[in-house]
Amino acid sequence: MSIQYFRPIPDLSGGRWRLAGGWTGFSSFELLERGTAARVVQDAPLEVIGALTAPRPPVLGLSMDAPRIMGIVNVTPDSFSDGGRWNEDGGIAHGRALIAEGAHILDIGGESTRPGAAAVPVPEEIARTRPAIGALSREAAVSVDTRKAEVARAAVAAGAGLVNDVSGFDFDPGMAAAAAETGAAVCLMHARGLPENMQDDPRYGDVLLDVYDALAERIARAEAAGVPRDRIVIDPGIGFGKTLEHNLAILRRISLYHGLGVPVLLGASRKRFVGTLGGTETAAQRDPGSLAVTLAAAQQGIQIHRVHDVAGTRQGLALWQAIKGAEA
Repeated sequence: MSIQYFRPIPDLSGGRWRLAGGWTGFSSFELLERGTAARVVQDAPLEVIGALTAPRPPVLGLSMDAPRIMGIVNVTPDSFSDGGRWNEDGGIAHGRALIAEGAHILDIGGESTRPGAAAVPVPEEIARTRPAIGALSREAAVSVDTRKAEVARAAVAAGAGLVNDVSGFDFDPGMAAAAAETGAAVCLMHARGLPENMQDDPRYGDVLLDVYDALAERIARAEAAGVPRDRIVIDPGIGFGKTLEHNLAILRRISLYHGLGVPVLLGASRKRFVGTLGGTETAAQRDPGSLAVTLAAAQQGIQIHRVHDVAGTRQGLALWQAIKGAEA
């Protein structure tokens, strides 16, 4: 018998249950199985309902009962969106600006993981990220965007509370132990391949379910290394070893990933597929399309939104919440 997956279908009228103890209700499920057409069902096993409805623990002291904004602070010369733009003071002024605009978390990264990017030596990555982490962690919750255990240890020592690993502990064999020993929260992302080759004809049997299984395995590996589940966040990895069609398949049914029982982070801001569908080649002009993706994901209960345009996202979410409240 094939494995069954139950995707909660958001219910705008309120619903029988609350998704992850948050703002989205649901009353039915989309039953998904490999090789079989999806169908809507009205019930699911108790353990599935339990995983879908249990309130999520706070992340970096932030409750997960409302969408949270993670502002991107790139201290790299070659980021696809704003490479080198914020480097004059190590990204500190930009981070403070994002806090003022409403960022709940700052994600500070010193190595670009855009398609085709090369790895950065550990000492250089630490030198890029540590000043901003040290300064900004006194003013806001801070995450470090890194695949490397030594960088993660240095970042946590400087004040970072979350390690955002785009490889999901696949790149550096020491990362799981580093996360466990430092006590940091972790975000485990799904990616296939390395930045150098991840967009070279990526293929899946069923991308939605394949990514779900891979994330479940990453969670199990982190727990086995000593990282408690209440310190784990997952990210389906939009644009990392995925085509436009793969990205859309995940986004249309992203509520499935609540079944993993941990908060879900979405990083789709200014990605190439936004420009392709929205008709712009320039990354900085993709904010309206990025906001549309954020709002669609918020409707499916996604808790953390990693974005470049914090002010626009905060405004969009405020309007969405006001309208949603008026409908309730």
